[in-house]
Amino acid sequence: MASSLTKGAAEQEKLSPAAGGKTFFGHPRGLAPLFMTEMWERFSYYGMRALLVVYLIAGGPDAKPGSQGGGLAMPEASSVAIYSVYVAMVYLLAMPGGWFGDRVWGPRKTVAIAASTIMAGHLLLAIPGKPTFFAGLALVAIGSGLLKANISTMVGHLYNGPQDPRRDGGFTLFYIGINVGAFAAPLVIGTVGQEVNWHLGFALAAIGMALGLLFFLIGTRHLDPKSSVVPKPLSAEERKTALTKGLIWLGVAAVFYGIVGGTGHFTINWALIPITVAGLLIPIGVLLRIKRDKELTATEQTKVSGYIWFFVAAAVFWMIFDQAGSTMSTFAEKKTADNVFGLHFPSTWFQSVNPLWVMALAPVFAWLWLFLARRDREPSTTVKFSMAMVIIGASFFVFAVPMGMASDGSKVSPAWLLAIYMIQTMGELCLSPVGLSLTTKMAPQKYASQMMGVWFLAVTAGDCITGLLSIAKVDLNGTPIILLQAALAALAGIAVWMYRKKIVALMGDVR
Repeated sequence: MASSLTKGAAEQEKLSPAAGGKTFFGHPRGLAPLFMTEMWERFSYYGMRALLVVYLIAGGPDAKPGSQGGGLAMPEASSVAIYSVYVAMVYLLAMPGGWFGDRVWGPRKTVAIAASTIMAGHLLLAIPGKPTFFAGLALVAIGSGLLKANISTMVGHLYNGPQDPRRDGGFTLFYIGINVGAFAAPLVIGTVGQEVNWHLGFALAAIGMALGLLFFLIGTRHLDPKSSVVPKPLSAEERKTALTKGLIWLGVAAVFYGIVGGTGHFTINWALIPITVAGLLIPIGVLLRIKRDKELTATEQTKVSGYIWFFVAAAVFWMIFDQAGSTMSTFAEKKTADNVFGLHFPSTWFQSVNPLWVMALAPVFAWLWLFLARRDREPSTTVKFSMAMVIIGASFFVFAVPMGMASDGSKVSPAWLLAIYMIQTMGELCLSPVGLSLTTKMAPQKYASQMMGVWFLAVTAGDCITGLLSIAKVDLNGTPIILLQAALAALAGIAVWMYRKKIVALMGDVR
């Protein structure tokens, strides 16, 4: 962080906010409410996510013997599918969320509406019953999608353009807020929900988001005025067209599901299958639309072709990585020892391990890349992606070992999951920051903003693959499918490495 502050003291003073000269760790004061909003939003999101699968199976045939009842008693396969679809929708909805910020409400108003929507969703989750549960889940997904792109945009607004020396440090602080919230949530919300009462846990998530919204509303006066501006507002004609199309699609869905429900044929798969299929088709459609845009230059077309390689690799990566809250969560619940040296802990605590590893390993990786760069030996973007794929594949090869050990009903040491999460975090640090940077570099000028949403669609595609496998009753907790996914990821990494020269040629001047 300190290395990004390269300007002299006079220039730093010139760039500092004027309001009393006060800063937030040397950054504009507006970073404080955004930091707190994102921290509490991640607290509510990861807390609820840690409870999601274990709550869905609680009280049913796939629940851990002797565990707390009161859940929805759903089969494990359906629970994993719901979890996968939910996570996929959060990232899919980031694109329309950015659109609302750019065209309708502006970033500041969109984030306020998003936080209120998330809080309302968690409050519905706190009310027992299937209808309120699924309505609450939908509201949390919609709110998260609205918030995700717009709050990052407002962080960028605080600085004087890309050359502001504090910019990288500001986003680093913001990223710390994400991981602090993600780390604390399973320890607090997970413990209360899993050990005391599920719905009290969901209520704590609502309180967390309420605190985030409160910090945001109090701190809005410190935000940049650009955050209140709608960058490209819809014209009256565009607004009418968008509203008409939205109402038509809503009407079609209402009629279709009204018929299905009225005839007594509705099951959860009538909702899950269309969403997962859409989650796969939409990313493909978006990439094809960009690729076939005749307004792009030949160089931009070539870069999009190169980007597709990274997009597919990322989808496979997230397919495995996001099973931390589903496949690995149920393994932690039912097949992993829940005590160390006689001290008992709930299985939701394992959801705090990844953010803890991120905070521990991210500075190491940042130092390593800088160390290698100074010696002109830093791996290229293509090689880093290849490394990430092989590493995430290796994590599931390792996962197959404790899975085999637990096949006779015995429970394995928590150290196995700690090690697997560490391996996955190493892969994440090779792919996620690099992918974000790569996306901004390879984006055609016309799609400079939209391409960040395209990157998030790789998460959607990966999670929808997991969702479809679960819907098809594939046993994701079986050793064969774990090894198959591990092999697929490793082979994808090897393919990227073998064709790296071709991919580098498609990337043009991007390295």
